[in-house]
Amino acid sequence: MQKLKAANLYRSELIPVSGKLVERYNKCLKKLGFTETKLTHFHIDGIGWSPEISEEKKNGNYLCNGESNPHGIIISPLQNKKPVYIPYHTFDREMMQSVFKVHGERINDITRDSAICIDFDQSIDAFYEPLDVLRYQIVTIKFHLIDNLDHVREEQLQLIEKFKTGNNFIDEDLHNQLLESANKYGDLRERDLELRSVNYVTDSFYTKSFGGVYVLRDFITPIVVFEDMKWYKEAIKDTLHDVTIFHISQPELMEKLRDHIIIAYDLEEMIKSKRYERIKKFEFAQHLKDTQHPIRDILNDPLLFKSYLNKVDIETRKKVMSVERYVEKLETSNQYKISDIIDDDLFAAMHEPHSSLSPNHQDLIWKLLVNIAPKDVLFLYWYDKEEFYKQYTTWDDSLKDWVIETISNNI
Repeated sequence: MQKLKAANLYRSELIPVSGKLVERYNKCLKKLGFTETKLTHFHIDGIGWSPEISEEKKNGNYLCNGESNPHGIIISPLQNKKPVYIPYHTFDREMMQSVFKVHGERINDITRDSAICIDFDQSIDAFYEPLDVLRYQIVTIKFHLIDNLDHVREEQLQLIEKFKTGNNFIDEDLHNQLLESANKYGDLRERDLELRSVNYVTDSFYTKSFGGVYVLRDFITPIVVFEDMKWYKEAIKDTLHDVTIFHISQPELMEKLRDHIIIAYDLEEMIKSKRYERIKKFEFAQHLKDTQHPIRDILNDPLLFKSYLNKVDIETRKKVMSVERYVEKLETSNQYKISDIIDDDLFAAMHEPHSSLSPNHQDLIWKLLVNIAPKDVLFLYWYDKEEFYKQYTTWDDSLKDWVIETISNNI
């Protein structure tokens, strides 16, 4: 990952945590029911997730108490507008933006000497069946301060009122209680520590629960797409919910998405785009073995590209150039079927979200499309960094150079 880090493409916006902040972070972990970290230095993202602690605990979702109970931690106002690198749901960053929009000033005040534990409450204690994900409606974002600082403030105010009553101002025990609280927590009288719950309404989304599930609402009929075959087979046994269920690998899924006007394609326009060039070059790179030139040079130099294209076997050549070949053939005859010339995976990569969708829905459908056909390295990086990093480790070093250059030139 060193090349990605050098190009600022690998978790470059993480916030360093050390010293007193580590103690506060551990108090949050403990309050949420997790074990403390033994690390003295680590980094966190916008929701409080740390890659170092994730590695220490060997659990990428260590901030979740089961699949239905994700949590977050705020120990710094710097987390505002920071990325959520390993989101459990596609709406996690939006929820954090809502939190800072509503409580930004209070968070600035509280995190001076405290930390905030976040409970994303879907009113679901636990999942039992895969279609339980349909119960996601309103997420109530609840807040808990370490050391119960908000309750301590109320206790201080009550002590002060008691101090003002009658002759209590000469009560030495009361003096000591006030001094002990002030020395331990500071003077909290003028602090605004009340963080009311924030409601977030979900529509269509992706969740990591049950091995990864897309829930597409707001269309003709709800569509649920499973990434895990085990949970897909379990879900299709359900007879109670009026939904259409697919596994992500089913060819029928793409047809259904087109029929519901969720995705669309225009091959004639597509072959003129930069996205098509990226897909074609990446596809070609998968077939290049033992080359005399670096893959980066082959993909960037039109002469080398053409030279190596003529060196590979005819079937590979046909696949790499299949979209252009199909469009050319259509100019002379409409008797050709797409499936006769273009492989299903390459054809799937030619699709995009329908232009009528809202921006949030378009982002979700882009994520689905790059998971169905992960052939555009730029969009894979944009819409599913976790999968991008996983695939990146399997690529040739020279291909990595081309990928980094491609992404950097488009950011």
